[in-house]
Amino acid sequence: MATPQPAIGDWYRSSGGALFEVVALDDDDGTIEIQYFDGTVEEMDIEDWVAQWEDGALEAAEAPEDWSGSVDVEATDEGRGSDSLGEDRDLRAGSLDGIDLFE
Repeated sequence: MATPQPAIGDWYRSSGGALFEVVALDDDDGTIEIQYFDGTVEEMDIEDWVAQWEDGALEAAEAPEDWSGSVDVEATDEGRGSDSLGEDRDLRAGSLDGIDLFE
């Protein structure tokens, strides 16, 4: 089987079971930047990619259903709707009327 060309957004699994996504490609340097599900970012040479694929150390994988492992998202960050507008109103800065910038 031919070694697949990685593309940004593709997900793979290493032989150890670690799930990662291709997040950047640099054709000039011949490197692939990958981000593991836990958020760790690594750089891999294309030659290493080919060697690991041929050895069976890498395999294509589906994106995880719960992608929050690599992102700092708390449940309270999601879905802030109009019901919290009243709370935010109190946090807004007041008017700048009466400030003399040339004192």
